[in-house]
Amino acid sequence: MLPLDTGLFGRLRRDAGADWTAYVRHAFVRQLGAGTLARPAFQHFLKQDYLFLIHFARAYALAAVKSDTLEDLRGAAAAVTTIVDTEMPLHVAYCRDWGLTEAQMAAEPEAMECVAYTRFVLDCGLAGDRLDLETALAPCVVGYAEAVALLLEDPTTLREGNTYNAWMEAYSGPEYVAAVSAAIARLERIGAARGAEARYPRLLETFRAATRLEAAFWDMGLAAG
Repeated sequence: MLPLDTGLFGRLRRDAGADWTAYVRHAFVRQLGAGTLARPAFQHFLKQDYLFLIHFARAYALAAVKSDTLEDLRGAAAAVTTIVDTEMPLHVAYCRDWGLTEAQMAAEPEAMECVAYTRFVLDCGLAGDRLDLETALAPCVVGYAEAVALLLEDPTTLREGNTYNAWMEAYSGPEYVAAVSAAIARLERIGAARGAEARYPRLLETFRAATRLEAAFWDMGLAAG
């Protein structure tokens, strides 16, 4: 079970209130769980998610620059390698089943919603420190896991015969859950080292903004249907 309710992340999640709820219970996700999400909506989402992953890797490269311990440096470097050499090839392979090639996705114009969130994250890291960056990244890393967990707890969610079941399985699998738990623990550790208590109002502002930008990313996908 994910440690969603404790520590710094739990406090941020709780204080984000309606913004967090609107994100993890978004109509895009609910339609995905029901198997009713329009195919063009999901295809558009997949193409933008490919571009998003590139910037996500850049954010962890920036996290390496912002690291002040060897442990954090190694973790950031490992995250870049995982995204570029593991997650992106898996994403490309999955997208082939949806009729999308890597060349098509690489040539896709970046949607403003993708620009808004990814550049916000990078700006948080460039202007601030590792804690600011981790706070901006947390809604993406953890939110997908919680959104899918809520779907799987819902008896109305369709699994068998649902075109989107493989996507749900990816974000509820043990490897992703372990990565999310590690991200929550890392946020807690870095927060303790970098004065999260004194900086909390600003961190919450960052977390809420990132949460709204993530919800807007799903708005983008839904609108394409």
